[in-house]
Amino acid sequence: MTLSDYFSTVTLPHRAKPYPSLLDFLQLRFPGVSRESWERRLAEGRVLDREGRPLTLETQYVPGKEIRYFREVAREPVIPFAEKIILQNDELLVACKPHFLPVIPAGPYVNECLLHRLKKKTGNSDLVPLHRIDRETAGIVLFSVNPETRGLYHDLFLHGLVEKIYQAVAVCREAPPQSEWCVANRLVAGHPWFRMQTAPGRVNSCSRIRLLERREDRGRFALRPETGKKHQLRVHMSSLGFGIINDRFYPELQPETGDDFDRPLQLLAEMVRFRDPVSGEKREFVSERRLQW
Repeated sequence: MTLSDYFSTVTLPHRAKPYPSLLDFLQLRFPGVSRESWERRLAEGRVLDREGRPLTLETQYVPGKEIRYFREVAREPVIPFAEKIILQNDELLVACKPHFLPVIPAGPYVNECLLHRLKKKTGNSDLVPLHRIDRETAGIVLFSVNPETRGLYHDLFLHGLVEKIYQAVAVCREAPPQSEWCVANRLVAGHPWFRMQTAPGRVNSCSRIRLLERREDRGRFALRPETGKKHQLRVHMSSLGFGIINDRFYPELQPETGDDFDRPLQLLAEMVRFRDPVSGEKREFVSERRLQW
């Protein structure tokens, strides 16, 4: 059994009385975790309130109350690729993550994630990712080091002041009539829940895509996302007929299998550029990783 060194949080939602027991809520909120597991975690003091006090089976349900718990998995996969720290100062840590490694704990990954590795490597428990990229995607990820200036960097992403460029290798069987596209549409959660799909309504995603070169039935593309929706670039590339090589979700969902480390998704968060809100300097970070081209 692998236990997380860091807690996750869930807030008890407002609902009509009678309130459920804490155990009933946890079982309904996390159907993949057995009732017996939650009973054990409560007994072992691994479910806490915001102040770090252990909760018990007798703890009353209080709407709006924050619950902290520690994730655990029976057998955690090991990702045999290393991250690289590009910059570390009093405000920021910039890392380049490999394919297959999640940024934060998710699914069967508890300690095998970029956040845990960097906390362990630096000894800094205050690290917080300022943005995320898919587990399947490699490339640049920024972390806040200093809680006092964290909001300044979060605002850069919130207001679209961070320029990001990705590289992708995708299916391109024929020379297209144009080499540049702007895809703007509405992305929402699809079916199954972990895939995204387009839907009518207000546009919430925009990507600028450029074909750099083409070889046989493949093309190398530069992608510039202007928004940051989940799987945005993968969906937008697929919608143009340029499915990214080794994408198991788009355009068609592939049968579930274990990771094939020889066939990483050919998508790389290659560059991040912005003006540092603390120092005023222009910052640019570029990945040294390369796709299979």
